Amino acid sequence: MVNGLVLRRSPDGDLPVVVQVSGESALFSRPELKVERVSYPVMTPSAAVGVLESIFWKPEIRYQIVAVEVLKPVRQFTVRRNETSDVAPLAEAIKGARRVDTAARRDQRNAVCLRDVAYRIHAHIDLAAHADKPVAAYRDQLRRRVRKGACFQRPYLGTREFSADFGWPDDTPRCVTVNEEVGIMLHSIRRDGQGGQPRMEWFAARVEAGVLYVPERGIELALPEGQVV
Repeated sequence: MVNGLVLRRSPDGDLPVVVQVSGESALFSRPELKVERVSYPVMTPSAAVGVLESIFWKPEIRYQIVAVEVLKPVRQFTVRRNETSDVAPLAEAIKGARRVDTAARRDQRNAVCLRDVAYRIHAHIDLAAHADKPVAAYRDQLRRRVRKGACFQRPYLGTREFSADFGWPDDTPRCVTVNEEVGIMLHSIRRDGQGGQPRMEWFAARVEAGVLYVPERGIELALPEGQVV
């Protein structure tokens, strides 16, 4: 039990590692809304993985989110953002083969974002087959980096303009008044499919007394043919 929460343990019986994050703003976009950006009311597992990988990442490990605690009430605001309607493929961008004229292809879109957010992320570390250290060594490295405030790049909350602060978890109580059926949420993207194609797993998300519990596995839904993540 962690802070009154009963969380699933790792196969070795270990409790998840905990990292606390906060920020002035956040935008965890719902995938079913393509034009206007509308945020989920809570941090998504994929966003939580992005925060942890910004702090500590190795090719030998993978983060599995167990739960996300909501530490502040859900407050929304609307902002108009400039976005480009033309995105160069990664291979062309690396080679410099094509430039994107952001001024000529600029679109203004409204976004419904979150204001003044804070979360506690609970996650297990899974080892890849080629890992040469025990999982405890990687957990200790993550904890040391969190205590020192070290990161490979500044973590962000859903979109890069909303940077995140992170640190060791404190005794801030979770917001137990947050109870909501969130809807379908991305669980994970696995790149072990046939021919190296990604597999997307989803789950029915629900916030109960300020906690989003993430199942160990989601339900796989195939990507449309020809679409690449």
